[in-house]
Amino acid sequence: SDHMENICGYLMKYTNLVTGWQYRYFVLNNDAGLLEYFVNEQSRHLKPRGTLQLAGAVISPSDEDSHTFTVNAASGEQYKLRATDAKERQHWVSRLQICTQHHTEAIGKNNPPLKSRSFSLASQGSANSPGVQRRPSQNAVSFFNVGHHRLPTGKRVPIMQPDHLVDVREMMSQAEGQQRDLIRSIECLPASGHLTSLDQDLLMLKATSMATMNCLNDCFHILQLQHASQQKGSLPAGTTISWLEPKVSLANHFKNGAAQNFPAEINKPASVREEQSIAEPCQLTREPEEINPDEELEDICDDKEDDLGAVEEQRSVILHLLSQLKLGMDLTRVVLPTFILEKRSLLEMYADFMSHPDLFITITNGGSAEERMIRFVEYYLTSFHEGRKGAIAKKPYNPIIGETFHCSWRMPRSNVATDAGTNSSAHSSSEQVTLPKDPEGQAEPDYYTVKFVAEQVSHHPPVSGFYAECVERNMCVNAHVWTKSKFLGMSIGVTMVGEGVLHLLEHGEEYTFSLPCAYARSILTVPWVELGGKVNINCAKTGYSASINFHTKPFYGGKLHRVTGEVKQNTTNTVVCRVQGEWNSVLEFTYSNGETKYVDLTKLSVTRKRVRPLEKQGPFESRRLWQHVTESLRDGDIDKATEHKRALEERQRNEERLRAETETPWCTKYFLKDGDGWVYHKPLWKTVSAAQTQQTDSN
Repeated sequence: SDHMENICGYLMKYTNLVTGWQYRYFVLNNDAGLLEYFVNEQSRHLKPRGTLQLAGAVISPSDEDSHTFTVNAASGEQYKLRATDAKERQHWVSRLQICTQHHTEAIGKNNPPLKSRSFSLASQGSANSPGVQRRPSQNAVSFFNVGHHRLPTGKRVPIMQPDHLVDVREMMSQAEGQQRDLIRSIECLPASGHLTSLDQDLLMLKATSMATMNCLNDCFHILQLQHASQQKGSLPAGTTISWLEPKVSLANHFKNGAAQNFPAEINKPASVREEQSIAEPCQLTREPEEINPDEELEDICDDKEDDLGAVEEQRSVILHLLSQLKLGMDLTRVVLPTFILEKRSLLEMYADFMSHPDLFITITNGGSAEERMIRFVEYYLTSFHEGRKGAIAKKPYNPIIGETFHCSWRMPRSNVATDAGTNSSAHSSSEQVTLPKDPEGQAEPDYYTVKFVAEQVSHHPPVSGFYAECVERNMCVNAHVWTKSKFLGMSIGVTMVGEGVLHLLEHGEEYTFSLPCAYARSILTVPWVELGGKVNINCAKTGYSASINFHTKPFYGGKLHRVTGEVKQNTTNTVVCRVQGEWNSVLEFTYSNGETKYVDLTKLSVTRKRVRPLEKQGPFESRRLWQHVTESLRDGDIDKATEHKRALEERQRNEERLRAETETPWCTKYFLKDGDGWVYHKPLWKTVSAAQTQQTDSN
């Protein structure tokens, strides 16, 4: 109470995307437990422009910066505010928290409980949506006392008695019944008109009420465990308090079966039974298979992910999913609904980042260490645009452990030679390196071949290894990536943990690089992808390095998909090239001599990858493994796709359980563990080294 002082002053308040931040004069009224604001100090004697009840509010400093904080009222209203500096923010936050705590406790002590009442949608009919209408009685006092039962004054129960648990269970059953009535009332509304069952606020109300009941059931479970421990003295060894399955039935109000009962085994399609009956992978041949590029055909598959139809239809499922997630929650083990999947595996997505093999091959053509580093940066920045399939953010399939993907690209030698001489007027092209003649005297093909292989080497954590090589140019790249995804509210963040190494064997150079984070934004409306974070590229031998920043869009203003970077010589700390632009549009490279080069990614030629037909692929190659899921998604049959996907996931879990019981380690096929990373079993640098050793011995 010593700190219960009224404070006032100017703060910036965020209004909307159009108006943005505006200065407003705020007054903290401790006696009334109100936060009020006015246009300015001179209008303080007038009616406030806005008022928030602080009882039950949550005051949260923001992670965005040291100036911003939010006030989330119990009514659902929110003020996003910004102080002039960190000290002023702390002053406001501490005073608001003290006032909030005081009035929240006062409500519980001084107000009698209100009689339980049901929420009637009929009384809301004249409003645009329940989120904008407030009944006079819907203040903080009524909010905190609906269904609240207090013990008689002065009586404290040290240990929860069994009959109290029965009372709680009965009250929760009543609440569940009211929640079901609420859901039915919403669903009985017409599909069109003034207030519809598809109203965004009503959908959010369904999701949040469901999440509330699930949370209450979890808490009740914890109370039961605590009661058992109080009776026995302590919890039994090995007991864990785990989250329960949702107690509120989703029934049939999700169109595509968030809680559907799948048909019995006898009724499952043959393809599903086949998916579940594939033998244990370690029992199949785990010997590396040499893929003949001549068996691969140019890919004709072109699944652009620009269709919003399924996402629009399934918004209620998304809301339900979001209601069960917590900020910062790891999504690795969360099973996401099938309709948000794009029609390819994550392993194939890594291959699609190699869709400009001509730029990849010409890296080694650079006539100097400086030029080779710049060419690698150019290739690196052009790879992300084609890796995305369409503008809509969808999620590739999570690879099954042991899953592999193979493909290749063919580039006419004449095309690569031409590109090598037009990289930049600031850098002269190098002469083509004379390749060794075929020992059998056969004519060399008139194209270069880039081979690619990827394998899912671990399930928990999910780690993928991929490797690409061009034997004719004596270059290869090896990488491993651990995808860590987190829920960030209205977006999902994916951190790409790992490292890649490009080997230019002709020059004896190794370039280490990392990958940026990816974010799926606006997941409730039109989801889109942006990249963020700082990545570094280093070549220890030459002393050249590159620092690249992928900028996420600021909260207000700013450009999308912006990227900046620079290439420097570490010894002299001299910047030899700067780059700026958008990673999915136009990039501008400025060289040390002042010349500038523009690269329009939308006009870059894309070389189609070559893939073996399904009938020639092994059972654990990506396209054959996921073929039934992909076909169902193309046909728009979400239920069938979900069934095939679930069969694959169940098989993976069963295999993992069997390996754990028999203490059998997983056997990888193409990649070997090397410290914290994974390395291809037969990399080009080993092959070349062995050939050189053999040639030396023969001489």
